Amino acid sequence: MADLGFWALAQSDPDHVALVTPDGEEVRAGDLLATSNQLVHGLRGIGLEVGDVVAVVLPNGREFIELYLACLQAGWYLVPINHHLVGPEIAYILEDSEAKVFVADARFVEAAQAAASMLDVRRFSVGAIPGFEPFSSLTDGQPTSTPADRTTGAVMNYTSGTTGRPKGVRRGLPGVAPEQIATAFGGMLLMFRLQPLDDNVHIVGSPLYHTAVLVFGGGALHIGHTIVLMDKWTPEEMLALIARHRVTSSHMVPTQFHRLLALPDDVRTRYDVSSLRHMVHAAAPCPPDVKRRMIEWWGPVIDEYYAASEGGGTIVFADEWLEKPGTVGRPWAISEIAIFDDAGERLTEPHQIGTVYMRMGTGQTFEYYKDREKTEKNRIGSFFTVGDVGELDEDGWLFLRDRKIDMIISGGANIYPSEIESELLMHPSVGDVAVFGIPHEDWGEEVKAVVEPAAGAEGGPELEAEILAWCQGRLAKYKTPKSIDFVDELPRDPNGKLYKRKLRDPYWAGRERAI
Repeated sequence: MADLGFWALAQSDPDHVALVTPDGEEVRAGDLLATSNQLVHGLRGIGLEVGDVVAVVLPNGREFIELYLACLQAGWYLVPINHHLVGPEIAYILEDSEAKVFVADARFVEAAQAAASMLDVRRFSVGAIPGFEPFSSLTDGQPTSTPADRTTGAVMNYTSGTTGRPKGVRRGLPGVAPEQIATAFGGMLLMFRLQPLDDNVHIVGSPLYHTAVLVFGGGALHIGHTIVLMDKWTPEEMLALIARHRVTSSHMVPTQFHRLLALPDDVRTRYDVSSLRHMVHAAAPCPPDVKRRMIEWWGPVIDEYYAASEGGGTIVFADEWLEKPGTVGRPWAISEIAIFDDAGERLTEPHQIGTVYMRMGTGQTFEYYKDREKTEKNRIGSFFTVGDVGELDEDGWLFLRDRKIDMIISGGANIYPSEIESELLMHPSVGDVAVFGIPHEDWGEEVKAVVEPAAGAEGGPELEAEILAWCQGRLAKYKTPKSIDFVDELPRDPNGKLYKRKLRDPYWAGRERAI
């Protein structure tokens, strides 16, 4: 596998269709390589150096992939930003990451302009955005030749936390040419037994700004697969693309399974899905009945893993899951899973419930960029946690039971209540507030706010509408509460600690797990 990695593969087979864009354009590997090289020359020409940051607010498309490949061979950090965020949220990430270049798509003009106006950053746009230079100016007149002094870059994803502000998950750059670690780029797909080269086709139905979606989509490129990009996911369109392109793999979330199963039978049987090999899901627990029905329909190709942007995790294939329904898997070969109690003691007996910790066994580590306290807070030795509660059975299979921290997972997106609570508390009629996730049939969870009105304010439909309208422009739509309940007083102890469970638990009554 020494010849793996997009750059080597593109040179050996430049006519290979590496990418199918959302509008159906087939992009050859040689053309993708040429533009990636031009971007390296162009960005170096405006002063980018090894270790600098390129931040993007882009939809799934050719430009996103071109920048990804350019950063990975020039030693830059690519920071993908959720295009559902509003201007101040984007500006925070640009400033915190110390981005030297900001690339945005014209469809996000309002948020991009608002963000860029708050700080000094070199800005480029795909399509016209007033005040932005055209993206094409980075490639116009630039050579397509292989850049000199190539060195491996990385993706730095931003993940929110209990402090309410997103933090960059940053790893050190390896300091070697990308070909030297090329197999690592395709590692997740190889772990799921997908072969390099061959006739594999990977469909990207979720936004590339998600960590895992880019890991899988980019990994597919690096092991010679064709990737098919969707701009906006819909269940029938995905089925049509699977049939048309003979898709073999994808990265999905349970919400997408739920919507596929909701299609009428005549629609579901209209499309040939016999090409599928490994349709991998993660990001949120999948209801066992949903997973069984997907396996019955698509065959034993519904595989799963549990992990985090920070690294480490478990894996379970469909046939194994049918033997251990509900499990999220056993540790990767290069990972380790442990259960610790609240005192920091490791629980070694089967079925002891505690906090789930992970670590990579290859010496890989990470830091939350510019936040050493947060980096250390979630660790016990070399293990780290994202706050889930679970247990290991006698065979080492991990089962998740609850979430210790307050994170909400809605449609596969991580949402942190503290960020929302901080914004809501700025409303003059909000005296106190608690935000948490409640069950949603389609999305898994939805955002619920419980408000204690400020003195002189009265809770009810009028105040609810006022607060929700006020959230516009301050919070991304997917973070905005879907509804607000009002109480006379939130349940806090004398020291001010909020007993959020007392508010949250009734919504989850009668369910096997509160996650």
